[in-house]
Amino acid sequence: MNFIIWLIVGGIIGWVASLIMKRDAQQGIILNIVVGIVGSFLGGWLIAPLLGTGTVNSGDFSIMGLVSSLIGAVVLLLIINLFTRGRAR
Repeated sequence: MNFIIWLIVGGIIGWVASLIMKRDAQQGIILNIVVGIVGSFLGGWLIAPLLGTGTVNSGDFSIMGLVSSLIGAVVLLLIINLFTRGRAR
């Protein structure tokens, strides 16, 4: 059951991040889930220690945990934009 919730929340975080970075038309649901999960790992590694919180991947479903996961997903899409377009949007 925890795995299903992890996929759903990862998909929502990836979708919101793709809306923020204006890449939603280029991504499907699977890529949104992947971006959300990988972005949560990235956010947990970079952002969560600065905010003093965990991420969705560590079981922290607080507002700050979701925010750090979202920031990690946006940073991941920014890195992808740098490599695919040569500049950040």
